[in-house]
Amino acid sequence: MSQLPADPPPSWRKPAGIFIILALIAIWAVGIVALSPWVGGWPILIQAIFYLVAGIIWVLPLKPLLRWMELGRWRG
Repeated sequence: MSQLPADPPPSWRKPAGIFIILALIAIWAVGIVALSPWVGGWPILIQAIFYLVAGIIWVLPLKPLLRWMELGRWRG
C-alpha cells in the first residue's frame, strides 16, 4: 500500500501578502481621496480619465506580490 505525500506546512507568505494587498489598497484610496478636492475643479471628462487611470494603476504592483506569495520569489 502506497502512502500519500505529506502536505507541505502552511506558508506565512499568503496571510502576509493579503495584509500587504489590503494596506496598498487603503493607502492608494486615501491618496486618491486626498487629491479629490484638487481634481474636483477639473472638467468632468478629465476627472473621469484621472479616476479611471487611478483605479487601474494600483493593480501594477500586484503581479510580483502575488508571485512572491505563491513561489517565494519576486521575479520569474
